Amino acid sequence: MGQRLSGSRSCLDVPGRLLPQPPPPPPPVRRKLALLFAMLCVWLYMFLYSCAGSCAAAPGLLLLGSGTRASHPSPALAPAPHGTPPRLPFRAPPATPLAAGKEMAEGAASPEERSPEVPDSPSPISSFFSGSGSKQLPQAIIIGVKKGGTRALLEFLRVHPDVRAVGAEPHFFDRSYDKGLAWYRDLMPRTLDGQITMEKTPSYFVTREAPARISAMSKDTKLIVVVRDPVTRAISDYTQTLSKRPDIPTFESLTFKNRTTGLIDTSWSAIQIGIYAKHLEHWLRHFPIRQMLFVSGERLISDPAGELGRVQDFLGLKRIITDKHFYFNKTKGFPCLKKAEGSSRPHCLGKTKGRTHPEIDREVVRRLREFYRPFNLKFYQMTGHDFGWD
Repeated sequence: MGQRLSGSRSCLDVPGRLLPQPPPPPPPVRRKLALLFAMLCVWLYMFLYSCAGSCAAAPGLLLLGSGTRASHPSPALAPAPHGTPPRLPFRAPPATPLAAGKEMAEGAASPEERSPEVPDSPSPISSFFSGSGSKQLPQAIIIGVKKGGTRALLEFLRVHPDVRAVGAEPHFFDRSYDKGLAWYRDLMPRTLDGQITMEKTPSYFVTREAPARISAMSKDTKLIVVVRDPVTRAISDYTQTLSKRPDIPTFESLTFKNRTTGLIDTSWSAIQIGIYAKHLEHWLRHFPIRQMLFVSGERLISDPAGELGRVQDFLGLKRIITDKHFYFNKTKGFPCLKKAEGSSRPHCLGKTKGRTHPEIDREVVRRLREFYRPFNLKFYQMTGHDFGWD
């Protein structure tokens, strides 16, 4: 029983060719190529993911004021409430030639109002991500003032990768409120988590209904107001109108109701807009002063990086826009952005910015400064900031 049989085989003693063999190791070259391809795929995914936000914001960095423009004409008929037939807007005929000149001056809209600037053409990568993110109502709005430097501020802010802004002025809270918030939201660019949606419409600041309407949208909306010496602002406003309608009356004749008595005509919008304290009172009924930032139009020219630093802090953004982004254009008289990546030229705002002002009678300028002085002092007290216009 215990004797071992010679010639017998164990059940484990099977020829090697019958057992499954492990696969031969891949050649070193093929293994390296596979590893390299995998690393390339991971790198490409991470690059595209990181560019989803920053490259989407890049249009503001490309060509300031050089994007294509699209016309957005206002409808001829305005719908009346309660289903009544639409009515054509009525404007009473001016009583005097001077009144006609004032009406012409009031009706000369800026290029941004008549043919709003649309956002610059997106880059191929941002076009790839056009379906990414979602459209949000703006968390911050530049509400004023006209000819204060709002376009420059918006374009400078668009350099920031966490800011997404619509290029055209929506005029929702003053002209198109009846179209509803869904229409307004659809105008906004898509944003990713952590990005801020913005828009700018300078006429909001002087629109009586705008504060309540923006508050109804969101009481947390952050408001930015770019202000400028009201006398210089009025002359700039007139200069813009004059460039479109050379036959309007002189600045001096539009400024006064009676030149002999020196009574200022505050019904002229170029004068009225600069009474900042009066307009601010309406906003403070709906928003606390801490929710508003007042940017100096003068400092935006002399120290753009400093003012942009204040704006970035106010919006809760990392200070990315610094001195290295700007250079001063002596011809235009204001700062421009240095060339962006992939561009061979620096980028300034369009030719409609930085017009040469006409010569204004010094006595008229002096009288205007006297008129604005008490309003300026009140504005300094309300904002807690002395802008140095006096």
